[in-house]
Amino acid sequence: MNRTEKEEVIGQLHEKMAKAKAAILAEPRGLDVATVTELRRKCREAKVEYRIVKNTLAIRAAKGTSVESLSDKFVGPTALIMSYDDVVAPAKVIADFAKDRQNFAIRTGVVEGKVVDAKGIEALAKMPGLPELRQQIASMVAQPATMLARLLNTPGQQLARVLGARKEQLEKAG
Repeated sequence: MNRTEKEEVIGQLHEKMAKAKAAILAEPRGLDVATVTELRRKCREAKVEYRIVKNTLAIRAAKGTSVESLSDKFVGPTALIMSYDDVVAPAKVIADFAKDRQNFAIRTGVVEGKVVDAKGIEALAKMPGLPELRQQIASMVAQPATMLARLLNTPGQQLARVLGARKEQLEKAG
């Protein structure tokens, strides 16, 4: 890689790191191509970027971003996982992937500008993500409307039952 290519990579990485709401560093060791392909697919589905980075370039790209606080953790094989919308999504994907693999370790991360260790990322993974929170809010908003509709409908149903019972009484009597 020549100097201009390196500068271009640094510029692109810097731009992405500056936009990222969450960035996680992991250590992938000895993963086969099929396993990495599966991880990349899961990341794409969750709208998360997974990238193997060259440490020296990543350290230079991190300057002036929230990821700069992780500069000392860019050692050995390094995977950078970034999310630009949902801070929980990358933690969920990576924690799920790492739980049954000894050769993939979560190092640390930065979430909304705060440094989080591996245990913090695992705890973050247990929280509901943005889609789940939206769904919970929507159901909470819809619940009172549903109850109101039932309440408004109840007197009409009761009146219909009373009239039906009265009709049956008249038919039996008459």
